[in-house]
Amino acid sequence: MADVPLLMVEDDANVAVTLGERLRANGFAVTHAPSVGDALDVLNRRRFDIALLDVGLPDGNGFDIARRLRETSPATSLVFLTAYGTPEDRIHGLELGADDYVTKPFVFRELLLRLQNALKRASYLKVDTPQGARLRIGRADVDFGRFTATVDGTAHPLTHKECAVLKLLHERAGQAVSRDEILDRAWSPDEFPSSRTVDNFILRLRRLVEHDPANPRTIRSIRGVGYLFEAT
Repeated sequence: MADVPLLMVEDDANVAVTLGERLRANGFAVTHAPSVGDALDVLNRRRFDIALLDVGLPDGNGFDIARRLRETSPATSLVFLTAYGTPEDRIHGLELGADDYVTKPFVFRELLLRLQNALKRASYLKVDTPQGARLRIGRADVDFGRFTATVDGTAHPLTHKECAVLKLLHERAGQAVSRDEILDRAWSPDEFPSSRTVDNFILRLRRLVEHDPANPRTIRSIRGVGYLFEAT
């Protein structure tokens, strides 16, 4: 199998050299960019399966790169690797569609697992649903190719996790899907998710797809089990 194209945006030369060598030894074709400008220039010419982004950069931050990627290459998996580890930074990164957010210092083996899990999710999403890449889910037109949910003419970006959960529920329409099944599909064990994680996640999805999120009819709760998708 060919090496996986990976964009590494890292301004620390020593970290870039060491990390790049280890990633190449584990099956990644690494392109290094030390700044926002360099990264955007590379992205104008190439596409990557995954991007590993620092936040603090000499001419901006990795959030700017994440926004560009979500606009131009939504299928690219995003993982932040940064010293910026406040809850606000982490939430901001995840809101921009990142698959994961790893803080420095880090253990390489853990980072590698997180990269592999992000790629696994993306691979699952590349497989079309029976009706194609676009599906009507509640009041939203979900485009799994562009990772968006369009509601009343406005396109809302979806993360890979959100798409994975919606796709699973749709595949199992009319059947109860347990929280554990949802966790297995969209999260990795090293992310330390919980059943409550799934519940909070479903709340956000309901705000997008339900006509009345307080009285959901598309993604229904099944007491003691999980959730059920009702085609409407």
